[in-house]
Amino acid sequence: MKKLRTTNYELRNEKRRAFTMIEIMAVIVIIGILAGIVAVSVVGKIDKARVISTKASLKMLHSAVIQFKLDTGRYPTEEAGLQELIEQPTDVTGWNTGGYLESTTLPKDAWGNDFVYQLLPESGKPFVIISYGANGEEGGEGYDADLYSTDAQ
Repeated sequence: MKKLRTTNYELRNEKRRAFTMIEIMAVIVIIGILAGIVAVSVVGKIDKARVISTKASLKMLHSAVIQFKLDTGRYPTEEAGLQELIEQPTDVTGWNTGGYLESTTLPKDAWGNDFVYQLLPESGKPFVIISYGANGEEGGEGYDADLYSTDAQ
């Protein structure tokens, strides 16, 4: 059965088949605003996650150095540094076969920088392991601030 009569509303809908330029621009602006909000939120969370990850690595390395001391009677030397946790020094006995880390390479901080190992630092502690933060340089504030194994406990 054929429909004989059409209304004005139906005629208007048939003529309008595409979006207007203003509608497209409005959608693009809304998407841009939402993307900006999400980007700011995600970047902050990524930096925070890097700090948390680096603190966890500092704790793990700190514990490994203490275990090294318990087994060998001394801390790793400042010259050899943390390398003694994965490669047996020639002058110690009691070194744990297989080393003190799960891997055969030293971990890096969450920004891809090497950790710094110091014996008898100014803090008065026997040793400290340091990450220089996001900028990889000593000092700094916020995410560029130095992270210490003695603080991560």
